[in-house]
Amino acid sequence: MTSTNSTGTGRTPGDIFATTRWTVVVAAGQQAEAALEELYRLYWYPLYAYARRRGQTKEDAEDLTQTFLAGLIQKNSFTGLQPARGRFRAFLLAAFKNFLANEWDKARAQKRGGGAALSLDWQDADTRYRIEPVDNLSPDKLYDRAWAVLLLEQVVTRLRDECVADGKAELFEQLREFLMVGKSAVPYPAVAVALSLNEGAVRVAVHRLRRRYRELLREEIAQTLADPAQIEAEMQALLSAFAA
Repeated sequence: MTSTNSTGTGRTPGDIFATTRWTVVVAAGQQAEAALEELYRLYWYPLYAYARRRGQTKEDAEDLTQTFLAGLIQKNSFTGLQPARGRFRAFLLAAFKNFLANEWDKARAQKRGGGAALSLDWQDADTRYRIEPVDNLSPDKLYDRAWAVLLLEQVVTRLRDECVADGKAELFEQLREFLMVGKSAVPYPAVAVALSLNEGAVRVAVHRLRRRYRELLREEIAQTLADPAQIEAEMQALLSAFAA
C-alpha cells in the first residue's frame, strides 16, 4: 500500500501509484494490488452514492460498499480483468452491480469489510449524498457524476500541492476559481491588485495554471484507462456527466 501524504491525495513523489496505470492493475502482483487499493480509496464514494440511489439505507450502503471493496482486495486475484474493459470506473460499477445482484445475503451475514476494512469517511459520504442535487439522476448517471467530481477534486488537489511547493500558494488561491471559466470571466485587474502584479503577469499566470490543470486532468484520467487513446473520449464523457 502506498503512503498517504498530508493532503489526502494518496500520493508522494515517486510512489507506486504515481506511475501506475489501469494496465498495471490487470496484471497480478504486489504493485498491482497496491495500485488497485489506492484506486478504491480514491473512488469508493460513487459506489456508495450508487447504492443509496438504488434505495439502500445509509447503513446498508456502507456495508455493501465496504464489503465489496474489501472482498476484491482480499481475493488477491484479478482473473478476468482485461485491458479490453478499458475504463476502471466501468469495471468497478459492473462488478458492484454483480455483487449487489448475487451477494446481498452473504454481505449482510459477514462482518463489515470481512476483517480488511478500508478507512472510509462514511459521515462525509452521507453528508455529500444528502446535499447533492440528484433528484433527476439515475443511479448510473449519479455514479458517473460522483466519479467526475472526485476526479476533478484530485486534479485540483495535485495542482494546489504543486503551487504550494513552488511558493505560489496565494497565487493558486486567487486563481483557482478561474480554472473552468472563459477568459472574459476573469477579472484580471482586480486579481492583479490583490496579488500586487501587473495585469499581463496575471494573464500569463492564469494561462499557465489552466495548462497545468489540463495536463494533470489527462494524467489522472490516464491512471484509470487501459488505452491512452481513450483519454479524450473519457474526458468528454466525464465532463458531460455535469450536463446530465
